[in-house]
Amino acid sequence: MDQKTYSQLEQNMSPKPPLAGNLIRAFLTGGLICAIGQGLMYFYMYFFDFTEKTAGNPTVATLIFIVMLLTGFGKYKKIAQFGGAGSAVPVTGFGNAMISSAIEHRTEGYVLGVGGNMFKLAGSVIVFGVFSAFVVALIKTILVKFGVVGW
Repeated sequence: MDQKTYSQLEQNMSPKPPLAGNLIRAFLTGGLICAIGQGLMYFYMYFFDFTEKTAGNPTVATLIFIVMLLTGFGKYKKIAQFGGAGSAVPVTGFGNAMISSAIEHRTEGYVLGVGGNMFKLAGSVIVFGVFSAFVVALIKTILVKFGVVGW
C-alpha cells in the first residue's frame, strides 16, 4: 500500500472531531477566564484605587499566579482538556506553559532544570513582544512623519 492510499484510508477510518462542541467549550472557557479577569480588574479598581488604565497589570499578574498554582496542583490540566484553545489563548496559557516546563524539568535541579527551562519559553515570548512593539512604533513614526495620521 502506498502513502496516498494509506492517507485516504486513515481519513476514512478516523472519527471526525466534534467541531461545534469544541468551539463552544473553547468559547465558554476563554469567556469565563476573561470574566474572572474583568472581575479582578474591578476588584483592584474598587479596593486599591487603581484607575482603569493601571488596573490591568496587577490583574494579569494575578491571573498568571492563579494559573501557576492550579497547574502546580494538577487542576489546570482538566480545565485545558475541557476548554482546549479557550484556556491557552488568554494570558493564562502563558502561565500554564511556563510552570509546566518548570515542573517537567525539576529533576535536573532548581537552577538549570527549573529556571533554565522555565525561562526558555518566557524569553521567546518577551523577545517577540519587544520586537513587535518596535515594529509597530516604527510604522507609527513613519506614518506620523509623512502626515498620514496625526497623533
